Amino acid sequence: MLRGGARGPALLLLHGGGTDNAALSWYAAFEALGADHRVIAFDMPGYGGSTGLEPLGSPEAMADLAALVLARLRVRRVVAVGSSMGGDVAMNLALRHPGLVAGLVLVAPGGLVPYLRNGVAHTAAWAATRLPDPVILPLAGLANRFVETTLHRVVHAPSALPSAVVAEFRREALRPGSAKGFLRYNQATVGRHGMRNNLLSSVGALSVPTLFFHGENDPVVPVAGSRSAVAEMPNARLVTVPDCGHWAQLEAHERFVEEVRAFLPATRR
Repeated sequence: MLRGGARGPALLLLHGGGTDNAALSWYAAFEALGADHRVIAFDMPGYGGSTGLEPLGSPEAMADLAALVLARLRVRRVVAVGSSMGGDVAMNLALRHPGLVAGLVLVAPGGLVPYLRNGVAHTAAWAATRLPDPVILPLAGLANRFVETTLHRVVHAPSALPSAVVAEFRREALRPGSAKGFLRYNQATVGRHGMRNNLLSSVGALSVPTLFFHGENDPVVPVAGSRSAVAEMPNARLVTVPDCGHWAQLEAHERFVEEVRAFLPATRR
């Protein structure tokens, strides 16, 4: 559990899936935002330092866990900031526990597409999630060893990432069992004929101020999902960043912090 300053609204930082954890997603943002706000970040079960805990899988279950963490900390209201899978969790937190969420910052959020890429790719992904653990977990662990290849599939310019981020990415990728958390998320969300976590029909109910932040060159989560969500939401705005991939909060750190700082006053109304 990490905490920053005490002034301004509390920020709940929710990391992404795959090879990710709180230290990775929020490497630079924590210090930058923690100077003026109380910041809370933790590793979901199955990620980072949460070893020994069974992954939860569904974004709804992770949202409920986040609500429980806030209750234990006696935090009554937050701005939920989520990256990728964490964006999916943040939206579910706002939908399931609306009294807790004063605003949303969603970085290339999951949960906003009806299916993965195309019918063939979606069916292949669904079939992969149905493989038994003794088959798929070793395969995923083997794939995680190709750290540089994976980074090139996530970010637009891996060379621009801080060396500490690359080192932590490598540690997380090589950690025994690191693939299990994201596998459970995919098993929970990838249905045979479409995404079970598609929130496009529900986001219109989210009236809290919302900032979408998305790299224009994101190879993982299409920016079209963010655009579609903004069109449905009464109080949402989308910022797209050129020459930027999936980890927009890291790849365009200064722009991200600038946009978040400008956005936060709207959550106090």
